[in-house]
Parts: sequence; structure tokens; C-alpha cells
Amino acid sequence: MLDLHSDPIALTAALVDIPSESRHEALIADEVEAALRAQTTGFEIIRDGDAVLARTRLGRPTRVLLAGHLDTVPAAGNLPSRRTVDADGDILHGCGTVDMKSGVAVFLHLAATVTELRHDLTCVFYDCEEIEAAANGLGRIERNLPEWLVADVAILGEPTGGYIEAGCQGTLRVVISAAGTRAHSARSWLGDNAIHKLGAVLDRLAAYQPRSVDIDGCVYREGLSAVRIDGGVAGNVIPDAAAVTVNFRFAPDRTPEQALAHVREVFDGLDVDIQQTDAAAGALPGLTAPAAAALVNAAGGQVRAKYGWTDVSRFAARGIPAVNYGPGDPNLAHTVEERVPVEQIAAVAELLRGYLSQS
Repeated sequence: MLDLHSDPIALTAALVDIPSESRHEALIADEVEAALRAQTTGFEIIRDGDAVLARTRLGRPTRVLLAGHLDTVPAAGNLPSRRTVDADGDILHGCGTVDMKSGVAVFLHLAATVTELRHDLTCVFYDCEEIEAAANGLGRIERNLPEWLVADVAILGEPTGGYIEAGCQGTLRVVISAAGTRAHSARSWLGDNAIHKLGAVLDRLAAYQPRSVDIDGCVYREGLSAVRIDGGVAGNVIPDAAAVTVNFRFAPDRTPEQALAHVREVFDGLDVDIQQTDAAAGALPGLTAPAAAALVNAAGGQVRAKYGWTDVSRFAARGIPAVNYGPGDPNLAHTVEERVPVEQIAAVAELLRGYLSQS
């Protein structure tokens, strides 16, 4: 059985050594559930598919929710875990060490070892975060057990290098299409080259000046980028259709509808068609809420904006301030070289212990 009372570094290694690729989390969920039932007191514990949920009902004035996903991307020859000590320090290597079994280990350890809680506590360990959003276990819990996601602040154990990363960017993708007339390239004047029409789109992207916006002391920088180009029929044919896919990463003070309106404004006047293919709202940091402000204070003000989209957006949509906070460099997530300095695991556990404990 997982030893939740062991130090969170050893617990991280034990979790990493349980393979849990998305859609194959049953074994790790069984282990987490059994350990929580055997080694914690005062928690109501339920199972929802391959998610495990636990919460206290102590009558505290505030409730903190700790959420972490149990799944990983497929291993790449980086299991089982291993530990090295060299010039780079004391390092734990292996699939999931960063994303995000070290964060899960910290949460499990604190649930078992903080005996005098300042806040009521909810822990949500869920499945299928690393694949399509429709399969996300947190989304399923939101639909089926919404009362379990009520809190004054939510902390997701996403890797942040030990910084609190507040909120998240929104994301929007559009396909910008141009139409032309097909012709033999030897008689190009008889055609109308659709690829050439996209030149004006690329010019506007190259000239685009991204906006930076400060929200609760966190600066979010936007970005508008071409991420794919499609077009062409053959080496001797003037193409009659071409398209560029554009991704807009926008600050959380915009709604997806406002983001789409902005994209249309950027390309206004061009002879192109713009179709949205997907969108996800960002999350405002909400750091002025009392429970969130107390967390920032506990972290000594070391807070920055989250670049990218995470499940904090689900909580923000429910009016719950949410932050990302966990050990590990997010740039190493999903890589063969995935690894985490053990001192970061210990530091995150220490900070959260102080935040959750009665003074």
C-alpha cells in the first residue's frame, strides 16, 4: 500500500512506479483510494470511475480544494523511477515526475499528515486529463458531482517550478481560407492563386503587436500565431484553395466571443473566410479573494501569470479563484527527460502545510 505518511519524495517515486497512461488509471486509483481510506481520518471518500474524491466537514469558514490528475502520457522508456545525485543536485527521474505525480504526492501526503486544518479540505484525484477534453475526469465530476467542486479557492498541482501561477490564458483557433481559380502553372495568368492570397494574412500576423495586460499583479501576454498552412494540388497546378490555421492565446479578461471578434478585426478587409474550429475560456486569477490572498501571502508574493490553458478554467467558470502550484519544470512535461528536483517537492509541501495548518 502507498505510504501517505512517508516523505512526499518517496511517495512521488511510488506513484511514478505505477503506470497510469490515460484511460488506464484503475490501478493507481485503487491504490490511492485504499491509502486514503486506511491512513486519513475525518474524510468522506468516494470513487467516481477512476477518480477518487475526499473531503472534510469540520465547519471551517473556508474550503480549499486540491486537485491533481492521476494519468500520464505514454511512458517513453522512462519507467521505473530513478534518483540521481550529482552536480545538478538531487533529482527524481521518470514519467509523471513533473506532470503531475509529484503534485499529487504532496496533496496525498498533506491530507494524511495535517491534523489541525485551518480550512475544510477537498481533494480530487482524477483521470484522463492528458487526452481529449470530452474524456476529462474533472469535467465528468463537474457534471455528475458538482457539489464536490465547491470551494473558496482551488489549487491544481500542475508543474510551475514552485511558483504560484494564477489563472490561465484562453485559446482560440480559426481556419482562414482563400479561394482562387485552378490553372496550369505554365499558364499561370489564367488562374487565381489561392496560396498567394494568404500572403496578406501572414503579413498581418508578422506585424501584429500582442497585448499585455496586468490582472491582480499577473501580466498575461497575448499571442496570435499561424500554426499550420494547407494548400496546393500538384507541382504544375495553380491552387484554387488554401488555408492557414491561426491560434490566438488571449488574456483571461477577454471572453472567447471577444477573442473571436478581435481576430476578425485583425484580418478585416481581406478576401478570406474565417471559421472558428475550437475555443476555451481563460481563467481570471481572482487573487483578491481572501482565501486566495492568504495563499499568495504564504508564498511570499511569488506569483506569476499562467501561460497556456489548464483545468483552472473550470473553476474560474464557477466563480472559484484557482491557481496552478506544483513542483517541476513544465518545459520537461511529456519528455523522455522528465525529472524533478526533490527540493522542489519538499518546498511545495512545506508551503502548503503552513497554509493549510492551524497557526
